[in-house]
Amino acid sequence: MIEELTTGSDTCEAPDCDRTLPDEPSIVFETAAGRQSAYECACGAVTITVSRTESTR
Repeated sequence: MIEELTTGSDTCEAPDCDRTLPDEPSIVFETAAGRQSAYECACGAVTITVSRTESTR
């Protein structure tokens, strides 16, 4: 379940954590509609990013 939506953040969104997320995601899932990337922080939290491809904008 999505707890919070933010834009342009490259830091962990877990409570009491403000670490920078890794440059490379742990998992990437791509479809014609866009790309979903999962980044795992050293604190154990996972941040998911979602982006659309240029052709679907």
